[in-house]
Amino acid sequence: MEGTPLRRVRAAEAVADLSQGLVRAEKLAAGLLMGILLALILLNVSTRALRIPIYWIDEASILAMVWLGFIGASVMIRLRIDFAVTLLADNVSNAWKGRVRALASGLSLAFAIGLAVMCWFWLDPIGIASHGFDAKSYAGESFNFLYTEHTQTLEWPTWLVSIVIPIFSLTLTVHTAANLLEDLGLVEKRTQDAMATAEEAA
Repeated sequence: MEGTPLRRVRAAEAVADLSQGLVRAEKLAAGLLMGILLALILLNVSTRALRIPIYWIDEASILAMVWLGFIGASVMIRLRIDFAVTLLADNVSNAWKGRVRALASGLSLAFAIGLAVMCWFWLDPIGIASHGFDAKSYAGESFNFLYTEHTQTLEWPTWLVSIVIPIFSLTLTVHTAANLLEDLGLVEKRTQDAMATAEEAA
């Protein structure tokens, strides 16, 4: 029984370490997507100025922005620079501020888990596998056309570009769990790289 608290501490530390590793990977992915987005915009402006527009650039830019938005939101939540209403937290004692912060992290974790469950039913990996990964057969029986649809101009599979949502739900679950563990004092707060908030940048 004496090893139980130690195992819990190790599990909590593992969650926090996993969150830190994910943040580093997400920062690299966000930087790459920002570069791709910038290149697409410049290419779009240039080709339109030369009167030889490339029709698929608009859709590629939108998809890059969508992926960037989800990845950036995940990073912001872990770094605690996401938008928040602090009316309650600003008007309670210091002792209650920590409890309010922990409550907010707990609600965020519940949302993340709920989103992950919804993504599981949406993607229905067991259902598509039971049809031998035959998208048409699966769609005909389940009326879930995720695996048969394609984007309009790039003609990429819709499930492929939509996979960022379940990825976001998983990273959000890890990050909010790490935030909650820190708020409850179960793990030491990790030192994060300094990043300017929207207010500081302005």
